[in-house]
Amino acid sequence: MNREKLSDLVAAKIKLDIKQKKYQAGEKIPAEPELMNIYSVGRSSIREAIKSLAMAGVLQVKQGDGTYVNEQTDELPIEQQLKNASFEEINSVRRLLEAEIVKLAAELYTLDDLTEMEKHLADRKQAILTEDRAACANADIAFHMAIAKACGNGVLAALYQNFTQTIRTFFSQREVQGINHFAMSHHLHEDLLMAIKGRKKKQAVEIITYILNNNY
Repeated sequence: MNREKLSDLVAAKIKLDIKQKKYQAGEKIPAEPELMNIYSVGRSSIREAIKSLAMAGVLQVKQGDGTYVNEQTDELPIEQQLKNASFEEINSVRRLLEAEIVKLAAELYTLDDLTEMEKHLADRKQAILTEDRAACANADIAFHMAIAKACGNGVLAALYQNFTQTIRTFFSQREVQGINHFAMSHHLHEDLLMAIKGRKKKQAVEIITYILNNNY
């Protein structure tokens, strides 16, 4: 097992021990040498596990003092929650978010917005024709991001932009599918653009919902 996976395993064990109240909220956890004995790993794995848990908001490292369990250990930052979420959870949120985005975009888009959407959709098609999977993913995300920017709601657009990294991660995890996923759904993306262009809000919502209901 490589060091990264070992440190992840240690981090998971520490989180479980916190959940089971072995380490209490606000309490200092044991020092590195003791943690090495408890979890039977080397110093580097302990340090990496502590670092990842600190970044996730589970632990707090106080220089010159020690490492403490944060008070709200169950309330992880949204970035960590997204990282740990299942595909079904992510897709469910996408359906809610993008349904509102496409409805607003169909109502409020400008000609510049439309030009950007058309460009990225054309890039998506070209990437499919050249069987360039990375370019497919980039163009797909850029197309949906262009729709988000066209919705006229900066908060929605910002939420979706933060969401794109999670979407990209799911694309990379499904690498065995090649470009098939993109190719099979391209006509639906063209239909989505036409619905937005025609300012057909209800139809745009139906199409994006269908796309995401079949996003496997």
